[in-house]
Amino acid sequence: MNGKYIVREPIKDSSGKIKGYEIMYHGENQSFNSSGNENDFAAADTIYNFLTQNSVKALRGSVNFMTFTTTLLMKKTPRLFDSSELVIQIDDSVIIHPLSMHFIKQYMQEGYKIAVNEFQFSPRYLGILDSIDYIKINSKTTNDETMKNIIEIAHSMDKQCIVTEIENEEAYQRAIAVGADCLEGNYVADRLTTKVKSSTFLQSNFFRLVVEVTKDEPDIEEIERLISMDASLTYGILKMVNSAYFALRKQTTDIHQAMVVLGLEQLKQWIYLLSASGADQAIDEGTEEFLKRSFMRAYFCSELIKFTKDMPISRSEAYLMGMFSTLDHLVDAPLEDILSELPISEEIRSALLTKEGRCGKLYSLVLSYESADWANITTLAKELGIPDQILTTTYFNCVENVNNLWEQLIGVSGMAEADSEKE
Repeated sequence: MNGKYIVREPIKDSSGKIKGYEIMYHGENQSFNSSGNENDFAAADTIYNFLTQNSVKALRGSVNFMTFTTTLLMKKTPRLFDSSELVIQIDDSVIIHPLSMHFIKQYMQEGYKIAVNEFQFSPRYLGILDSIDYIKINSKTTNDETMKNIIEIAHSMDKQCIVTEIENEEAYQRAIAVGADCLEGNYVADRLTTKVKSSTFLQSNFFRLVVEVTKDEPDIEEIERLISMDASLTYGILKMVNSAYFALRKQTTDIHQAMVVLGLEQLKQWIYLLSASGADQAIDEGTEEFLKRSFMRAYFCSELIKFTKDMPISRSEAYLMGMFSTLDHLVDAPLEDILSELPISEEIRSALLTKEGRCGKLYSLVLSYESADWANITTLAKELGIPDQILTTTYFNCVENVNNLWEQLIGVSGMAEADSEKE
C-alpha cells in the first residue's frame, strides 16, 4: 500500500512572483482528487486529521489552493482555514455531485474563493462560471487555441487563469503566449528568469565557509579567518550584529565578538543569505525563492537522515547537501564546475550530480517529495528504511522552520539596512 503524503507546489505569475501554493495530497493508493469509492472516505479522514493538527504549518502566510472532494466538503474541512488563506478547488466529481454545489455556495457566502480544475467547454462548467474566481487549465490536455479561448472568456468575466502541468520551457512559453495569469508545474517551481550571480563568485571563501560552519565540530578559528578574508561578508555580518535587533550596548568591529553574538547556528544561515544576496544588496524575488528552497532541502535532508539506515554522511553533511543543491541557480556556472571547487565528500558530490549511492537516494527522495512524485516517494522511502508515515509531518515541520528562519533573516536584514541608512 502506498503512503499518505501532503506537499505544496508554488504557483507563480509570468514575472516569477509567487502568487500562492497548491496543497497536493496522496493516500490509500489514490491521488487526492480521486472520488467515488471507499478510499475517498479513508483519504478524507487522513487529510482531515492531519490538517486539524498542521493547518498553521501548511498554509501559514500565503494563499493556498487545495482540492476538496465531496466528502471533505461535507466534513466542513475548509473551515479549518481562514478564508483569506484558502482557495477551494473543485473538479468534475464535485460539479456533478447533487450535494456538492450546495456546500460550495455556502463557502462562497463565507468569503472563500473557488477554483475549478481542468476547465472544459461543457454546459456544467460554463454553468458555474459566475461562482468561481480561478480557472485552472491543464497544458498537457488542452491545445493552444482552446487555452486562448478559455482565457479570453475568463478575462471577460474578471476570472484569473492558472495553466498547470508546466514541465518544460516550451509549455511555459505557450502559456505565456495565450495570456495565462499564473503558471504551475515542476518547471515553474525550478525556473529563474536569469542567473542571480556570476561565476567569479567561485573565487570567494563563501563555499569553504559554509562547509566549515556546517561541520559537526566547526573550527572557530578557521571560520573567523575565512570571514576576515572576505570584505563583503565581514561588512555584512558586522552590519547585522550592530543592528537594532541585537541591541549591543557598544558597536563592535571585531569578527570574533560578532560570531559570539550570532552563534554558530545563526551564523551559517547568515553566511548563506549574505553571500547569495550580496552584503549590500536587497534580495530579489527570484533569489528569495531559491534561498528558501535551499534551506528547505537542507532541513528536509538533515531531518530525514535521522530515520535512514547505513548512511555514509552525517546529519550536518546532509544539511549541506540540501543547501548546495540549488547552487547552479544561484551561481552562473554548471553545478559540476561549482562542486569541483568545494571541499565536500565524494558521496555528496555524486548524490548532487548523478543521484548515485545512498546519499543519492536521500536527495532523490527530497526532490520526489518536492515534485509530488508519489510512486518514487514510496519506493525511495522503503529503500532507505524511512517510515512513510513520518514524511508529511517532517516535511511540514521543515516548512515551519524555514518560515521562521526567513522571518528572522529578513527582519534583521531590514533592521540592519535601516541602521545603515541612518548612518
